[in-house]
Amino acid sequence: MRSNLVWNQRLRRLLVSAAGLCAISLPTLTHAAPSCDNFRAKSFDQLSTTEALPNPFVFADGGAVIRSSDWYCRRQETAQQIQRWIYGEKEPAPKQITGEVNAQSVTVKIIDNGKRIAFTAEITLPNTGDPPYPAMIGIGRSFLDNQALLDRGIALINFPNNELGQQDGGHSRGKGKFYALYGENHSAASTMAWAWGVSRLIDALELTQGHRIDTQHLGVTGCSRNGKGALVTGAFDERIALSIIQESGSGGSAAWRVSDAQLASGQNVQTARQIVTENTWLREDFTQFSESVSKLPVDNHQLMGLVAPRGLLLLENTGMEWLGNESAYTSALAAREIYFALGAEENMGITQVGGHQHCQVPDSQKPAINAFVDRFLLDKDVDTNLTTTDGEFSVDRERWMPWPTPKLR
Repeated sequence: MRSNLVWNQRLRRLLVSAAGLCAISLPTLTHAAPSCDNFRAKSFDQLSTTEALPNPFVFADGGAVIRSSDWYCRRQETAQQIQRWIYGEKEPAPKQITGEVNAQSVTVKIIDNGKRIAFTAEITLPNTGDPPYPAMIGIGRSFLDNQALLDRGIALINFPNNELGQQDGGHSRGKGKFYALYGENHSAASTMAWAWGVSRLIDALELTQGHRIDTQHLGVTGCSRNGKGALVTGAFDERIALSIIQESGSGGSAAWRVSDAQLASGQNVQTARQIVTENTWLREDFTQFSESVSKLPVDNHQLMGLVAPRGLLLLENTGMEWLGNESAYTSALAAREIYFALGAEENMGITQVGGHQHCQVPDSQKPAINAFVDRFLLDKDVDTNLTTTDGEFSVDRERWMPWPTPKLR
């Protein structure tokens, strides 16, 4: 696995490339990052109940996060908790990765545990700008205004997520090329298998030449079920400068606890108890939380917080009650507290607009997309401080976020 120091170097590189987007203090690069060994996994029966959204600024052992170096370790702990309880473990880079590239595609070839797999991602290059081009990786494909991206000089990469981990219902669990390498009983949900695959795609691009893709300026996007995977992908690979998550709902931007509360109020919302019957997006033993999400030591505002301080834009749909419209907005505000703590609130935006079909981008959301693309993929100095909804949601902060937000410097 990559060392803490490499993580630190990449994070600093992203911050520098974003032209001063956030001012958090990181450990000096000439020294190793702090050791983070305080996480100890519990059994389900040992977990306590938390009705509010879990405090992202308190370690599992109760210690407070008060410095940026504390957050570095808390982030690692949170990532381990999210893997342990929700999405399954992300395998480290395999023993051997090679890539074959041309102007239309990149083929990734992997050897690990004596087994081989390969997959190909399609590339569409823009007709404007100069190579190497920033790129938007679409989980499955991008549902954004792709022509507008190309016109801004952004390349498109279609990641074949279903090849890595199938999502054809519960019977497809453990099927796909990721599981051909690591076994059909691997803990990774399909979403984490996709995240692993995108990381290998980035590895292959970094290891090869001639593809005309700028690996320092990569984004990821996806909508609905693939939006869940895009969020997991952005959370678990710090090389991704921008994550644009579109209507990802339960298992994505929505918070498990708030979705349960929406359902209890009489709304038609997908909750943990329903989603575990539908597909492979969560680790198999997540079913133990289906009737007790308050026992989860983490919630999905913390999944979004793993992206911080990198760019994160949430495209939500007020009209999609099933996806947890109120839950997603509440969860986003809670995640934004992590960005506030890091002095990077302008790096995360949410725009929630109703009156359109699922996975359709209305004209009113396009300026936000353009701004985040300009800032994080094109290094332009534009305003990305955005938190808007056309819904009449009254977010109960005392109920869901009763914890103080520190200033981590």
